[in-house]
Amino acid sequence: MNAIVDPGSFRDPAGRVFSSDERIFRTVMPVSTPAYESLRDTGLLGRLINTKKLVASKEIDPISLGELAEASQYLLEHPRIPFVSYPYEWSFSLHKSAALHHLDVHLEALDSGFTLTDATAYNIQFLGTRPTFIDHLSFRPYREGEIWMGHRQFCMQFLNPLILRAVVGIEPNNWFRGSLEGISPEDLAPLISIRKSLSWTVLTHVKMQASLQRRSLRSDTSRNPREQRLSLTGMKGMLTGLRNYIAKLELSKSATVWQNYADDNSYAKIQADEKRQFVCEMVEATNPDVLFDLGCNSGDYSQAALDAGAGSVVGFDFDQGALEHAYKRFDAADAPVLPLWLDAANPSPSQGWAQSERKGLAERSKADALIALAFIHHIVIGRNIPLDMAIDWLIGMAPVGIIEFPSKNDPMVNRLLSQREDIFPDYEESNFLSILGSKAKIVRSQHLSQDGRLLIWYDRS
Repeated sequence: MNAIVDPGSFRDPAGRVFSSDERIFRTVMPVSTPAYESLRDTGLLGRLINTKKLVASKEIDPISLGELAEASQYLLEHPRIPFVSYPYEWSFSLHKSAALHHLDVHLEALDSGFTLTDATAYNIQFLGTRPTFIDHLSFRPYREGEIWMGHRQFCMQFLNPLILRAVVGIEPNNWFRGSLEGISPEDLAPLISIRKSLSWTVLTHVKMQASLQRRSLRSDTSRNPREQRLSLTGMKGMLTGLRNYIAKLELSKSATVWQNYADDNSYAKIQADEKRQFVCEMVEATNPDVLFDLGCNSGDYSQAALDAGAGSVVGFDFDQGALEHAYKRFDAADAPVLPLWLDAANPSPSQGWAQSERKGLAERSKADALIALAFIHHIVIGRNIPLDMAIDWLIGMAPVGIIEFPSKNDPMVNRLLSQREDIFPDYEESNFLSILGSKAKIVRSQHLSQDGRLLIWYDRS
């Protein structure tokens, strides 16, 4: 079997993750074998899987992985997650859902005599908008009196990004992406006003933690955390208190630029219906398992793709308000759509240790189809990306798809050009068709009635 080690799993001596074609494997090394067997034999593993809190697993013969698994005691096979996302790509609601899920898993584990060895947000992935825990080797038997060793990590990767957005009003995505371990209490504390610091959660988990961290760095000695004591009741109380606080966090009602685009745009219902029909015909013909919706907004065309038979959709948008609308829509329907934050002119890069620990968007882009509706003008005119480079990037993400081209006469394009000089002589429909046609087959084209926007169905396979 030609298996490849996942570069993001090297930090854990308990086991490594491997992939081979569409199969995902996890080794269970001797150091983690007793904890895994206890988790399995007490029934907690099965309960978490049956309630969909933990990704499924099955034990298979380690010989299946050959030399890569020769030192392991067990080999687990997991179903493949359609798209692996990272915390810095999550909207507020996705991040909140992930935080609550992590706390729920930990509380259930404590009720069964187990605890979690860490609190990394990278152990949460999404199936649609539904979070799932993915690390079976993060569980070990609870030891009476131990403190929560993952407390600081939880704050940096879950609590603090949520506070930064909901309390301070700053989007955490770029900050988190620039610091993969999250947002430290020492960085966050100075941004929180005295009035907002009156919250017990903010005071204890941000302000006091920042003060203790600074004090420990100035001191030559510090108390060993393993010597500290916290009762089981106290640990559950801490987790429950954090859960109650996070569950109540809400965003302000301030509007963002494009969140109402689906209702406030330059085309009427008849053009929207034409676009839906065009999308449905492409999806029905190609039957994609995973479809990317670039510029998904509130998700109208993601839903159209689902209705036409797409297995799942990953939606991308820069506007946080639009993403919140999409999240609420698809979460309520329990639909297989994952709306993620994306700056298309600066997508997530490969980074972390050896620049491979966290894969860039391109390395994770294995979509079967793509739709980019009302999108290309934002990166060409809004971000000065040359038209040919924009087309290369789009068709490189999926072998087949739809790209919409609005001309300079379009009101939305005019909005982008209203406060800047037109330095885009190549942004013309004929040039768009020429460039795209030289790189892929144009299966079908259609001008929307009245406004004249051009829809192109391409195929480069």
